[in-house]
Amino acid sequence: MAAELILVGGGRMGTALMEGILSSRSIAASSIVVVEPDIERRAMLRLAHDDLVLVDTPGLEHIDAATSAIIAVKPEIAESATKLVGALGIQRVLSIAAGIPCARLEAALPGPLAVIRAMPNTPALVGAGVTAISGGSHVTKQDLDWAEALLANVGTVVRVPERQLDAVTGVSGSGPAYLFLVAEALIDAGVTAGLTREVARTLANETILGAGRMLVESGQSAEELRAQVTSPGGTTAAAIRSLEARAVRSAFVEAVFAAVERSRALGR
Repeated sequence: MAAELILVGGGRMGTALMEGILSSRSIAASSIVVVEPDIERRAMLRLAHDDLVLVDTPGLEHIDAATSAIIAVKPEIAESATKLVGALGIQRVLSIAAGIPCARLEAALPGPLAVIRAMPNTPALVGAGVTAISGGSHVTKQDLDWAEALLANVGTVVRVPERQLDAVTGVSGSGPAYLFLVAEALIDAGVTAGLTREVARTLANETILGAGRMLVESGQSAEELRAQVTSPGGTTAAAIRSLEARAVRSAFVEAVFAAVERSRALGR
């Protein structure tokens, strides 16, 4: 029986997206074929969802004119994965492979088919991701609507021109790692200041969670919220002065640009 969706890659991000889709009940598990060559990974997926179709390679029996595909593999094999499903008759492809432009994936397909490129981030694993999408040369509004509906199952979705996806990678794609590094530093600082590591971890983690909610829910800018915490001559003002003296703001800008350049390099 043909599937509604072929998911090529049963890794963390592919599985997160699949779990979001299943939770929303927008597609039944029995209508999803997961292509995963790793035997142990397939076994883990089988334990979680015994009605999924799990294969090491897709076949013609899995695809009809209504079947779409998600490419959720490492960038170096994204084109070969796209070529594989394209040869079987897939009409629409959504790729979450970092750095690989739509044009390269279109070139791997047998004809002028719809390719949507997406840049999600790892909070998608807990349903709190943010994903940017853009369309290739043959994408319609209906194709983008389809991709947005799928990806909305794991968080917020924004639409951008493809030329901006490298910048998206630098800000939100790699962004969770920057915040995890900040959390590590805050925890270490708390321990150095005399807190237990457990207490320091709770304080740092919950502070980042709460600050993020304020940014999203308050309607105020980051600058406004930071100013509200920074009383003249107070403890926060002293801390911010120390951070600015060490060019922390500039360091974040440079980190984003380093990630952007790496993303561009992957697409060349």
